[in-house]
Amino acid sequence: MAKVLNVAVLLAGCGHMDGAEIRESVLTLLALDQHGAGFQCFALDKDQHHVVNHMTGQVVEGQQRNILEEAARIARGDVLALSKADPKAFDALIMPGGFGVAKNHCGFAFNGIGADVQPEVFQFVKAFFEAKKPVGAICIAPALVALILKNTGQSAALTIGNDKGTTTALKALGANPQDRASARDVVVDEGLNLVTTPAYMFGDARLSDVYVGIERLVAEVLKRA
Repeated sequence: MAKVLNVAVLLAGCGHMDGAEIRESVLTLLALDQHGAGFQCFALDKDQHHVVNHMTGQVVEGQQRNILEEAARIARGDVLALSKADPKAFDALIMPGGFGVAKNHCGFAFNGIGADVQPEVFQFVKAFFEAKKPVGAICIAPALVALILKNTGQSAALTIGNDKGTTTALKALGANPQDRASARDVVVDEGLNLVTTPAYMFGDARLSDVYVGIERLVAEVLKRA
C-alpha cells in the first residue's frame, strides 16, 4: 500500500486583505484531498496586524482578531497553533497567499526587503528547506520564502505574478522571479525543492485558472515528497 503523504498547510488568518486568501486556501485543501494526501492546518496564535473591511478595503480601527481563530474559519476548526507544529512529522509544506502572509507572517507589506519574519514562522519554514522537503508557496507567499532564504544565504527561482514593485523587491533579496503568463503556471526550483504559483498576484485571474495553478503546484509538491 502506498504511503499517505502528510502535508502541513500554513494559514495567515482569514480574508485576502488581512489574512489568508480564502479561495487559495480552500483550493489547496481540495487539491490535497483529491490527490489522496493528508494535511494539517497551522496558524500563529497571536493577534493579526490589523483588521480590514473587505467591502471597503479600509482598516477597521479599534478592532482586533486572532490569526489562529480566524484560520479556524477556513479549516472548519481543525487548525493547530504553529507552536505545536513539528516539521519532522510532515512530508511537505504548502503556504497559500493573502496579505496576511505579508502582514502577519512578516512585514513585507510595510517594510519590503527590510521586513522581519515572525520567529515561529521563520523556524518552521526553514526546517523544511533544511530537511530538503518540498515547499509550495502561492501568490505572495514566495516573498516570505525569499526573506527566509536570504537570511540563510540562499536564493530561489519563483513566481510573483506581474507586479513590478514586488518583482524588484524580490530581486533585491537575491531571488530570481520568473515571468509567467497566467495563474495557471508554476515554477519549480529543483535545487530547493520549491514549487510556486502566482494565483491572485494576477489580480484579474479567473478562479478556474487559479485552481489549475494550485492543483499543479500540489501535484508537483507531492511528487517530490
